[in-house]
Amino acid sequence: MATATKTRSKSAKQGQRTFAYAARDRAGTLVKGTLEAADQQAVVGRLLSQGLAPVSVAESKAGQGMQMEISLPGSNRVKLKDLALMSRQFATMVSSGLTLLKALAILAEQTQSKKLAATLQEVRGEVEGGTALSTALAKHTDVFPPLMINMVRAGEVGGFLDQVLLQLAENFEAEVKLRAKVKSAMTYPVVVFVIAILAVAGMLLFIVPIFAKMFSDMGGELPLPTKILVAMSHGLRFAGPGIVVLAIVVPIVWRKVKDQPSVRNVVDPLKLRVPIFGLLAQKIALSRFTRNLGTMLRSGVPILQSLEIVGSASGNVVIERASSDVMESVRGGKALAAPLAEHKVFPAMVVQMMSVGEDTGALDSMLHKISDFYDQEVEATTEALTSLIEPLMIAFLGGIVGAMIVAMYMPIFGVFELIN
Repeated sequence: MATATKTRSKSAKQGQRTFAYAARDRAGTLVKGTLEAADQQAVVGRLLSQGLAPVSVAESKAGQGMQMEISLPGSNRVKLKDLALMSRQFATMVSSGLTLLKALAILAEQTQSKKLAATLQEVRGEVEGGTALSTALAKHTDVFPPLMINMVRAGEVGGFLDQVLLQLAENFEAEVKLRAKVKSAMTYPVVVFVIAILAVAGMLLFIVPIFAKMFSDMGGELPLPTKILVAMSHGLRFAGPGIVVLAIVVPIVWRKVKDQPSVRNVVDPLKLRVPIFGLLAQKIALSRFTRNLGTMLRSGVPILQSLEIVGSASGNVVIERASSDVMESVRGGKALAAPLAEHKVFPAMVVQMMSVGEDTGALDSMLHKISDFYDQEVEATTEALTSLIEPLMIAFLGGIVGAMIVAMYMPIFGVFELIN
């Protein structure tokens, strides 16, 4: 299935067309969606292979002429918010007695993400063919994270799939909330910083040259700040195109290399050492690690498998290394919390609470308490940073613009002094 998916995506890039279809499943439910194929016969064949009876197949108007859909980079990605909503709806339908096939069909119709809808249709076809739900999800690792796949597998084996899906929804919703807090804290300084750059660039490119010509007509020796400003203006006019190209190329290159081990081994430890923001990054990583581990243990996923998954899902290679050490300790029959004390990224409080949870047999509950604590810490830290950064950024922007204005008017003040 993975090979077929890659082949379809490759063929789509080579100019295949998009078809809108309507088909009925074995229960008689009408299912609608879109598929990319060379012609209508290919679409009919794929629908029949999924156990669907085609009702109508027509080429989609999207992508023709002025109705072409514009696909931006990353716009076809399934967001965590979509997965959270899907998991909660899925849990509700399964607990209400709906079959998996019916629930998957409804989810595919309701979701706003086109990629998620198409993937759910494929999952539904595989489940209808006798494939286990977790196995069908595992064929789409670009959409469903390992955390979800393994928890669903545990829920299928234990017979409590609805409870697992509900825990997944709560986990994803907590992660979405955490990301929103961090994003809201970073939005203001980023916006102010961009405005400062645009303001400085605008003054250097359009205003300073006018004053420079006026200064040359006046004659005399320019003050040092004015000379620096004029030199920066000339330099920016020549280096401007190169800076614009770098501003476009660097983010694209960074997205491609940021997940490589050689890059992460350097960048991730630095994230934890940055003043102020390093502490925030540590709290976020700890919250994510403890919440994911607690959720998986509560769902019945084996501890070694859970540690392997949550380590890679923590988002920081330092946490990932600590998780690997814990895996080796547990595999050797030792305690879970003891190896964490050797890693500075885990505070003593976390180690002690995990040790108590391990001794009392309530490790999953203790991990969720730790996660809730760090979620509150992240919220308090982001609010403090926001209140601190706002006046600093205003002073930063005002200082830069004010210094440039003073540098431009210094020669004029010198002329007034000569006249007097």
